[in-house]
Amino acid sequence: MQTVTLARHAMATRFELVLHGENPVALRAAGEEALDEVERLENQLSLYRAGSEIAQLNARAANESVRVTPEVFALLQHAERLHAETSGAFDITIAPLVRCWGFMGGSGRMPTLEAIAEAQSKVGMSHVQLEKTSYTVRFDCPGVMLDLGAIGKGYAVERAAGFLRDAGITSALIHGGTSTVYAIGHPPEGDCWQVAIEQPPASFRIAGASPATASNVATGKSPTLPAVPLRDEAMSVSAAWGRCFEADGQMLGHVLDPRTGRPAKRALLAVAVLPSATETDALATALLTVGEEGFDSMTRLRPNLRTLLMLPGEDGVRVQSRGLARDLDE
Repeated sequence: MQTVTLARHAMATRFELVLHGENPVALRAAGEEALDEVERLENQLSLYRAGSEIAQLNARAANESVRVTPEVFALLQHAERLHAETSGAFDITIAPLVRCWGFMGGSGRMPTLEAIAEAQSKVGMSHVQLEKTSYTVRFDCPGVMLDLGAIGKGYAVERAAGFLRDAGITSALIHGGTSTVYAIGHPPEGDCWQVAIEQPPASFRIAGASPATASNVATGKSPTLPAVPLRDEAMSVSAAWGRCFEADGQMLGHVLDPRTGRPAKRALLAVAVLPSATETDALATALLTVGEEGFDSMTRLRPNLRTLLMLPGEDGVRVQSRGLARDLDE
């Protein structure tokens, strides 16, 4: 059994592949083809690339109907369904708020209340008109912008996994940054891939968390998160830390709640596991946004969805899980 590892930077992150099989030449060829697909999707979906379909929509769709490829149109329809299913917690029109809070190419800043209100008035899938007979997209007012950052990496990982399967790969792990991983089959030494979940950094202080929570994180007393067994399924993690800035003694993260216009603060970390990396990427973000209040309704969205939430509380950090940690599951 041979092992081939490959890596490439795309979508502002590092994509890594670990491939197992008998023919290293074939493994490498399949891996390179999968990474080429990730790069192609970046050129198609990135709002930062002027020639991408998403950048063209952002530039033109407020003034005219813009035709996109059937592939991109299907992804936008998928995002629209997820927006409805999550009651707006997942929203690809979040870009005006991302810019307002200084996270579009920056590390964040505190905006005025007026700026937040103005940005939020441009957010919501009701502003996006999808015409399926012509594969065209139209925005109903100027200032609407799409940002596929909470679904694009998962979609790319899922497409890459499809390329590997088509090439006959039966044992592989695909990782897109720190957010989404996809497991094909199992490694040679075990019956599933064991994937660790990153613990919150000791310095992180979530907005609205109690001093007890901050103390527990800082002293390492937060619950130890379990490794997640994966086989022919994806796991996505959304966390309140990462890109963030400090204001009034609290850390404000880049995951924004489209319903409030402010950084999500109901959870420290959210995990979603499903066969679809596209869906785990989106649902982990939505779960982080809704927190414990929306945990049950989110988990019921898919019959095989496994989830985990790390939550701040008055007595410190606690974990709520369904299907990922037996001692924590209800």
